[in-house]
Amino acid sequence: MNKRKIIIIGASHGGHESAIELLDKYDDVDVTIFEAGNFISFMSCGMQLFLENKVTTKDEVRNFKAEDIEKNGGHVYANHQVTAIHPDKKTVTVNDLTKNEEKEVSYDKLILSSGVTPKTLPVPGNDLENIYLMRGRDWATKLKKATEDDAIKNVVVIGAGYIGTEASEVFAKAGKHVTLMDIIDRPLGTYLNPELLDILEPTFKQHMDLKMGVKITGFAGHEKVESVETDQGNVPADLVIVSAGVSPNTDWLKDVVDLDQRGWIKTDPYLRTNVKDVYAIGDAILPLSIPAGKPMPIALATTARREAQYLVDHIFEDKPSREFKGVIGASALSVFDYNFATVGLNKFSAEKCKIPHKTSFYSDSMCPAYVPEKDNPKVYVSLTFNPYTHQILGGAVLSKYDITAQGNVLALAITHKMTLEDLAEQDFFFQPEFDRQWSLLNLAAQHALGMARF
Repeated sequence: MNKRKIIIIGASHGGHESAIELLDKYDDVDVTIFEAGNFISFMSCGMQLFLENKVTTKDEVRNFKAEDIEKNGGHVYANHQVTAIHPDKKTVTVNDLTKNEEKEVSYDKLILSSGVTPKTLPVPGNDLENIYLMRGRDWATKLKKATEDDAIKNVVVIGAGYIGTEASEVFAKAGKHVTLMDIIDRPLGTYLNPELLDILEPTFKQHMDLKMGVKITGFAGHEKVESVETDQGNVPADLVIVSAGVSPNTDWLKDVVDLDQRGWIKTDPYLRTNVKDVYAIGDAILPLSIPAGKPMPIALATTARREAQYLVDHIFEDKPSREFKGVIGASALSVFDYNFATVGLNKFSAEKCKIPHKTSFYSDSMCPAYVPEKDNPKVYVSLTFNPYTHQILGGAVLSKYDITAQGNVLALAITHKMTLEDLAEQDFFFQPEFDRQWSLLNLAAQHALGMARF
């Protein structure tokens, strides 16, 4: 029996999920993953755990091992970079980077999961030593050594998003003097609504220096970086970690696969590109945001895996029986003593998408007032909703206690387009050591509706 040949480009979350789903669901497939990197396949979202010695070993911070796919009949090739697609012949050009040899390989279906690359700053001195990125196994190794290097005393982290926050916390805990800087005016300013930032910002300031609203103009030093130059003065630096966003790995696709002006791969509602039998998933596409009702960047492992699962279910249909339903963008992070989860849209992203919105902020204790304060942490909820229909567009929860699972409840509510009224009256359990008679999200929705406080 001739098997249908599927080539997957990229071995991270989307590529891995595609391979295991294909091999599990079909008997007549020949699945091959080509990965340009030399390691299969480091999980960068586990880097902070690795740097803080909270994992087993560096080589276990991974999605899978090649043999996990190969034992089910698939093929995985590291150090193999796909450099071109030839739609007329249905082949790809693959460069074996270890041998510097090229070959053409045929496909019946091609899945692009090429991912993104961290941006470097196009300023003078960006080629100095000790300017690091925070993505991938090789950078993880270098960063781990840096946390233990007594010669590194001053660390500057550029970019105050998730990755920059993780990097600044790692090096602050390692005893370094950390300066976190960004062009935005507050750390995590694009992820959380202002009331939650008001709670978190003092924690940042307790552990590091903040330089927000600054523009990086260059790096100075002799061979190694010695300072970061900004429009607000120079900052000493023995190590700089740049976390200034990402760019899609799509330059090699130009003139074959349709890209938007920023290089994201254009897909239709079925995750098909303009090229027949070529599909795209993962960080290099703009998936449909359910609350926004339009495509937007949502670069998450969970997003890539859901796209891959949908794609595999429909990849052999001439016309898929349903469109990809979209994602909401749910994530969580710890910031020293605090934990938060955020879902869907917030004030920043809703404004960027030009979507009518209103926000509400609710604070309370987790349990009834008769539970002592030491066992009754403060909890905070921010909701973003449509002011006319009350449809919930986004939300976030924050506490020193781990209430991040409440983010999954909000995710379900947003996916099913629930309203504040729905959430206000939703039936949840009650047990006084865990919550209140009206649960936290009930109360937050009731507060947004202007109801009397229970």
